[in-house]
Amino acid sequence: MRFPHIPRPRSLAGQLFGMQAVLIAVVVAGYALFTYVSDRSQAEDAAGRQATAVARSVADSPSVVAAIGTSDPTARLETYSLRVQRDTQVDFVTIMDPKGIRWTHPVRNQIGKKFLGHIGPALDGESFTETYTGTLGASVRAVTPIYDTGHTRIIGLVSAGIRVEAITQRVQDQVTALIGVAAGALALGAVGTYVVNARLRRHTHNMNATELSHMHDYHQAALHAVREGLLMLDGQYRVALMNDGGRELLGVTGDVVGRSVADLGLPAPLTGALLSSEERVDEVHLTASRVLVVNTSPVSGGERRGTVVTLRDVTELQSLMGELNSERGFTQALRSQAHEAANRLHTVVSLIELGRAEEAVDFATAELELAQTLTDQVVSAVNEPVLAALLLGKTAQSNERGVELVVSEDSGLDDGLLPDSLSARDLVTILGNLIDNAVDAAQGSLRARVTVTARTEAEATGSGSALVLRVADTGTGVDPAHSEAVFQRGFSTKPAGPGGRGLGLALVRQAVNRHEGTLTVAEAEGGGAVFEVRLPLWGTETGTGGGEGGVGASSSTGPASRGEDS
Repeated sequence: MRFPHIPRPRSLAGQLFGMQAVLIAVVVAGYALFTYVSDRSQAEDAAGRQATAVARSVADSPSVVAAIGTSDPTARLETYSLRVQRDTQVDFVTIMDPKGIRWTHPVRNQIGKKFLGHIGPALDGESFTETYTGTLGASVRAVTPIYDTGHTRIIGLVSAGIRVEAITQRVQDQVTALIGVAAGALALGAVGTYVVNARLRRHTHNMNATELSHMHDYHQAALHAVREGLLMLDGQYRVALMNDGGRELLGVTGDVVGRSVADLGLPAPLTGALLSSEERVDEVHLTASRVLVVNTSPVSGGERRGTVVTLRDVTELQSLMGELNSERGFTQALRSQAHEAANRLHTVVSLIELGRAEEAVDFATAELELAQTLTDQVVSAVNEPVLAALLLGKTAQSNERGVELVVSEDSGLDDGLLPDSLSARDLVTILGNLIDNAVDAAQGSLRARVTVTARTEAEATGSGSALVLRVADTGTGVDPAHSEAVFQRGFSTKPAGPGGRGLGLALVRQAVNRHEGTLTVAEAEGGGAVFEVRLPLWGTETGTGGGEGGVGASSSTGPASRGEDS
């Protein structure tokens, strides 16, 4: 047997209303059944007590005892019994002789007939109640004896009763009232459900429970699939949501939901950007090991509700941009060198055409010796291929900008000395940015020069050796008040270019911190600034670099203010 299909309510309001209707129906049905059974039993007991009281009152009445002693008891008792019946709200009051022959009855033609019911206990002098079906139907009745004046002999019986139908009607009236209250509660629940559902739909953009469930599934899938970092903050700047990409990029672990952004241990500039109420677009920030592009967008709906933050990892891109900028600088230097070489070649050709061959040979030889001397100087001092190539390229680039770049005599770094943990990319990032900043600072100064020192030294604690990179310039130096700020992203005293400034030294410090090194700035001899980087060389022997040269690094700084970056 197949039951008809009943469509399920799809809306949340329909489901809530259906649940309320079923709940109220079950409660009302159960309570109605309990009330009917309980109240009926109580009503029958009450009717029995009422009938007993009426019957005993009639039996104790002297006028009744006196009327029974007359020749026609009916004539005197009929009117009396009807009045008592009316005043006490019972359905009948029947007075009879000891044999059960009625003297009174609500139906006149029943007078003189035998009483329908039991009278035995009453003849024994006891009052009792019973439910019996008589001429008026089923009733709860009480039967009690009537004694003579001396209370020695039973001279009659009296029965008072209430029909069961009347008792049932009273109970049904109570149940009907209960059902009416239940119907009112159901109607009130329907109105409340409609109001709540209307408000809920406004907050859920008119989506029902099924659509919200699907959206949640898509939401979770998207969060785990997106490789970019996604961070959602509530109105108090506490983390409301963070996807896997955000945890990886920010380097946070554990349960961060509900924690304030200020408690995540992020760099101060990044924390400030996340705590800002203003929109941020494509801001570059540094963490301990990454370069991130941060975008923030406030969520508002009449009031501030939170912030949506997206994070993109541009660490590799920033490194490639640095390499691209270096290649552009090398290209410009090569173009300039090619122009100079062309001029020198024209000079040699002209000397030969003038018949001055020996002078042409001397001129060409001198140029070759100068280039070879520069190469030999760099390679002999720094035999590490990556650093040597970087220094040769930066030398040509610096000369193009009117700045002399020299490698100090106390430099010394053999090939293969650096461990594999110290990557060539980090070395280029550190030394390349320091040289670029030094060239920027020295450009335009008197006898502009940048001095580079690269060597290994024994640690003062005796715990191995360290790679020391020093870059000194003849610029204006660094204001002592900016000795720490100069390493922060975004700080620069130079005009901002197309790509922005204040990132070079921040990248240097990031790379140094990644290798557990130190980065300091001090005043150079004769003015300018000297930046020193010390990187521990784990598991290597102390290098054989020359004696101390240049200016030792310290926390003191020069008199002028300079914030540099590449």
